[in-house]
Amino acid sequence: MVQAYILIQTEVGKASTVAEVIGGIPGVIQAEDVTGPYDVIVRAQADTVDDLGRMVVARIQRVEGITRTLTCPVVHL
Repeated sequence: MVQAYILIQTEVGKASTVAEVIGGIPGVIQAEDVTGPYDVIVRAQADTVDDLGRMVVARIQRVEGITRTLTCPVVHL
């Protein structure tokens, strides 16, 4: 199992809507709107890194109102 934090920038005023929509995507553990340089932070999981990438590109990045994403896989050192 691979987990990641996905940092999302949205159009002005869209953070709550984006977080709500993303929260319903399978594999998303949590989606919260936040303040700072990013508007939404998501914690997601998938079976493989490839599956995680497909989720980000095919499902998350297609949500209306998103302008940029940054995926940060969780590592256990």
